[in-house]
Amino acid sequence: MIEIPADIPAELVPLSWLVGVWEGTGVIDYTVGDTHYSGEFTHRVSFSHDGGSFLNYSATGVMRATAFQAERPLVSETGFWRLAVPADDTTPGPGLLPPLRAATERTAEDVERLRTADGSFPIEVVLSHSDGVQELYLGQAKGPRIDLATDAVVRTATSQPYVAASRMYGLVDGHLLWAWDIAALGRELGSHASARLEKVS
Repeated sequence: MIEIPADIPAELVPLSWLVGVWEGTGVIDYTVGDTHYSGEFTHRVSFSHDGGSFLNYSATGVMRATAFQAERPLVSETGFWRLAVPADDTTPGPGLLPPLRAATERTAEDVERLRTADGSFPIEVVLSHSDGVQELYLGQAKGPRIDLATDAVVRTATSQPYVAASRMYGLVDGHLLWAWDIAALGRELGSHASARLEKVS
């Protein structure tokens, strides 16, 4: 059963099932040429809100110890998730620019008008990785399932080659399941990692 926090803004209700801290385990399985990357990792994901029109996101993973190496941290991510609401003169920004007029609080009816013909809500996700990669995802939330694909990837000159990704998140039997496909290191888009997480707070 999905519980909607009482203090969440109306435009976050379609994403409200994500709110909380999730922990669990996952697997990496990605092959580039003759190199096969594989292993298990622990994963912690947090979705929170501070009254704004977006969810705060953070995720960290730790590769499990093997016979060849000790436990080690994997890349960390931070970012923001929101419904794709067209900007108008009540929208602040860019930068520190204030809105041109005061906004009224969105209602459930306002949010419902954002729903597409297939019943989903368009969403935007911006993620920054500790390894120098930034991603802009576009996608849709339909009930307790989210599908995302990169619209843009930016990386520093010192980061590994990485050009595209897609992600899927779903709530199954009270667990957050996710899968992440990437196009990296010269390979086309393919399965990379997945995890099953339990809500811990």
